[in-house]
Amino acid sequence: MILVTGATGNAGSQVVRALAATGTPVRALSRSGAAGALPPGAESVAGDLGRPETVRPALDGVHGLFLLPGYAGQEQILADARAAGVRQVVLLSSSSVPGGEESNAVTGYMMEAEAAVRASGLAWTFLRPCAFMSNSLEWADQLRKGDVVRAAFPAVRAAVLDPYDIGEVAARVLRSDAYDGRSLALSGPEALTPADRVRILGEALGRPLRFEGLSDEEARADFSARMPQPYVDAFFRFYVDGTLDESPVLDTVERVTGRPPRTFAQWAREHAASFM
Repeated sequence: MILVTGATGNAGSQVVRALAATGTPVRALSRSGAAGALPPGAESVAGDLGRPETVRPALDGVHGLFLLPGYAGQEQILADARAAGVRQVVLLSSSSVPGGEESNAVTGYMMEAEAAVRASGLAWTFLRPCAFMSNSLEWADQLRKGDVVRAAFPAVRAAVLDPYDIGEVAARVLRSDAYDGRSLALSGPEALTPADRVRILGEALGRPLRFEGLSDEEARADFSARMPQPYVDAFFRFYVDGTLDESPVLDTVERVTGRPPRTFAQWAREHAASFM
């Protein structure tokens, strides 16, 4: 049995799907326990990563754990996992960790999560993905109202990754010991600017979309209205100061799964209804 935390999220739901497709028994953990329509072979359980005592019962009979970072209860959950006989943990980390700044709010909590996993006594693998293709869903409200997308950091290229591929990689890692003690950097197949993604999304929607880049001042005001200031500063360190480069195209997905990572055009076609 494998326990997947964050089972209703972009990445966790894909890990559940990929594991179930192999016939692997999988337990899908979410705060409510209502993980939606689960595939055959998956069971839904309730648990809050910030309250380890609610996760403890879900560890019964589990040998592998897919874990999200950034929760106060992580060290206790890892200790409980070891006590329950869990052998292996796969942590969803970040491409910002290698050579990253501990003072950066995003990188800092990822580094802390990795350190806790290393110290847990469990076999571990870190997945360090680039930005998700699904982040483009934040444009949905704009596109329901018109054909213009206004977004931050217009010059930044990123080899954005389909969460589907995170699920495929995680499922293989969780069913093997071949990746124990390794950090896997994951990317999509091409480096795209926001304007590139808008153009491809327009092709999927059959609409002539237009992209307008926000100035740094506009972007900072927009971010500040939606998130705490340390996270605003973190993203500006990444994408304005240039401390994070997510443009390199990596072959990790293909090496692990045996096929190339999915393209943004594929993602856009499959999620077109979300923008209508």
